Amino acid sequence: KTSKPSPRQTQQNSSSQLLSAVSPRPSSKPPTKSLLSLPTLPPLLSSLKIPPWSPPPLPRSMTDNHSTMAMGQYIWQDREIRFDAQPRLLENRSGEFIIDSINSVEDTKGNNGMRGSLVVTNLRILWIAHKGKHNLSIGLKTVLNINIRKAKSKLRGPTQALYIMTQDANSRFEFIFTSLVKNSPRLFTTVQSVSRAYKTSSLYRDLKLRGSIIRDQQLILLPLEQVYNQIPDAWNLSSDQGNLGQFFITNVRLVWHANLAQNFNVSVPYMQMKHVRIRNSKFGKALVIETQPRCGGYILGFRLHPPERLETILKEICSLHKIFSVNPIFGVDFHEEESAPSLDALKVARVDDDVEIVDGDTNDAFAAYYAEGSNGSDNKEITFDNDIGLACEKLPDGWNMSSLWNVAGD
Repeated sequence: KTSKPSPRQTQQNSSSQLLSAVSPRPSSKPPTKSLLSLPTLPPLLSSLKIPPWSPPPLPRSMTDNHSTMAMGQYIWQDREIRFDAQPRLLENRSGEFIIDSINSVEDTKGNNGMRGSLVVTNLRILWIAHKGKHNLSIGLKTVLNINIRKAKSKLRGPTQALYIMTQDANSRFEFIFTSLVKNSPRLFTTVQSVSRAYKTSSLYRDLKLRGSIIRDQQLILLPLEQVYNQIPDAWNLSSDQGNLGQFFITNVRLVWHANLAQNFNVSVPYMQMKHVRIRNSKFGKALVIETQPRCGGYILGFRLHPPERLETILKEICSLHKIFSVNPIFGVDFHEEESAPSLDALKVARVDDDVEIVDGDTNDAFAAYYAEGSNGSDNKEITFDNDIGLACEKLPDGWNMSSLWNVAGD
């Protein structure tokens, strides 16, 4: 006969098995300490399922697009220096395009003796090694100066090289690039011209205060810039009383200037905006623009008349920013020069000169000078001429040195 265990005995047996699984078994060997031996979880604890953590929902004021607008991604390509970056970071972002690609360029400073390609875009300078994973990404914003000096290359020896001095945060870096193609100034001319174009087009990318951007109450447009809306009676709330001015909304930036002083203005590109929202102020509802920390972290407030236009203006700015994010304009543009014409196109047909020879009885001073002793057999008298300060043969009677110069001038 077999007797079935009671439920209480079954529970005691399962608990004893659980305790035996958790508690170590006695062993005759002395215990050894190991950093890699971790205690195992009991079966009951390992079977528990912990739900993943989810953040609490944002308040309505932070998710409502009509009252708050968060701006786009951080554009680092022209403002940072990166070494041996991942291949996906070397690809062109939206709005970035290649201006020139130069093959056979050596990184003489950091990878002397290594051949690579130099790619110049409207935002940065890229050097990519032909073999290996070495690469450089140099933002044009970090470039301080560019020089051409001699350098010692392992592939070309002493030769002219391109020196680029940069600064990223609190660190300075120097890059030396040598072109391995003889008698090719392409490396020098391309990098210098693109860097100059980037520095002269900062209004596309950087916030500007009190600049020369207004003339006769009108905005001085940049190339490829278009004004979509001009709003009069816009108050700047930077002071206690406020300043009355005009507001310009373009496809590149937002511009405000005071009516009484045109040099009191501000230009905020879309790529430098962090948040645009409608908030209450002591003057009533206002349009508040918060800029990125890298350009100062300014908070600008504007009050429009009538206040009901704030929602419409916010939606318009949001739409223009979305269009700008898809295809941004960074200000650097280039045009390819026309190719040199062929030799056949430069040839000019031969044309006979239309010259008519007319005989006359003019008094030729040179003929009179060579009339006597033209064969050089007669020895003429040598005299000193005060007009020219030289000794010369005596002229025939009736002639002087001035008459000879007049004939030569005619």
